[in-house]
Amino acid sequence: MIRIVVINTKGGCGKSTISTNLASFYATKGFHTALYDYDEQGSSMRWLDARPTSVASIYGVTAHRTAAKGVTRSWHMRIPADISRMVIDTPPGLKGPDLAEQLKGADYILIPVLPAWLDICATGDFLRELIVNLKVQKGKARIAIITNKVRKNTNAFKDLECFLKKLNIPVLAQLRDTQNYNRFTKLGLGVHELKHQATVVDRNHWQSIFNWIEINAKNTSILNNIKNDYTSSNKQSLSNVS
Repeated sequence: MIRIVVINTKGGCGKSTISTNLASFYATKGFHTALYDYDEQGSSMRWLDARPTSVASIYGVTAHRTAAKGVTRSWHMRIPADISRMVIDTPPGLKGPDLAEQLKGADYILIPVLPAWLDICATGDFLRELIVNLKVQKGKARIAIITNKVRKNTNAFKDLECFLKKLNIPVLAQLRDTQNYNRFTKLGLGVHELKHQATVVDRNHWQSIFNWIEINAKNTSILNNIKNDYTSSNKQSLSNVS
């Protein structure tokens, strides 16, 4: 099982948006997927409650709640044995032991960041905590950044780009500032689940994130699919030239 933790100590950076869209992307690809919601706001579970029964199912765990009377914490947190991908939506403000606990056993750590000065400062502090104090880079977990609510022709985005260039951390996608996310969140869907021209750019972002995780996980079926897509693209290019 692959454990993917979506985390940043800064609130409002899009952790729930990324968690829900990633979980739904995996589910629609045929992976048995679990979504853990550790944030007391319960946004991910609210999204999951709105999810139609006609689309790929996701197993949800309301991790921020205490177990019911007579139920152990381990039973409350259990997931089916066939789950292969676990996405964890974390709360803001984690520090010290609480932060370390959330990262325990993580295979991938995805860090959302907004193009705003305060968010950039908070993310810089968070990365120092991860790398210097928790020594995450020396462990097995891979770290990546996802920028959120991006408007490229702004000074705020230029500041974010300057910040990211100083880091030796991959940026998987630059999620654009679009109402598509709000529209599909209310429906309990991922932005990629409607094959419409208006979501082409957004769907490509999520495919890139998925590919990065699965390539690093050495998922041979994904590697073969990417190789086949690349070969087909090259053949098409050659036929166009001829």
